[in-house]
Amino acid sequence: MREVPATEFTRNFGLYREVAQREPVAVTSHGRPTGYFISAIEYEEMQRLKALARRPRAITDLTEAEIEAVSASRMGPEHDPLDALLEDE
Repeated sequence: MREVPATEFTRNFGLYREVAQREPVAVTSHGRPTGYFISAIEYEEMQRLKALARRPRAITDLTEAEIEAVSASRMGPEHDPLDALLEDE
């Protein structure tokens, strides 16, 4: 990702419009990002993924394989202290 100060971005908008077709452009002010310039395709993909992430799924929507995978899953040993907290109750 390319970073560019806001003044440079403004002066050379056409250049950064082309750069954004290949990679995001972080527009900075006083060294901190204040926004990002991305291609229309990237933006649409981001919106599509955002919509998917927000969509709730009911248990009835799961396939048998997904239900079996959830049922068979186990927490890793790094979570054993949490199990110990539950056993104390």
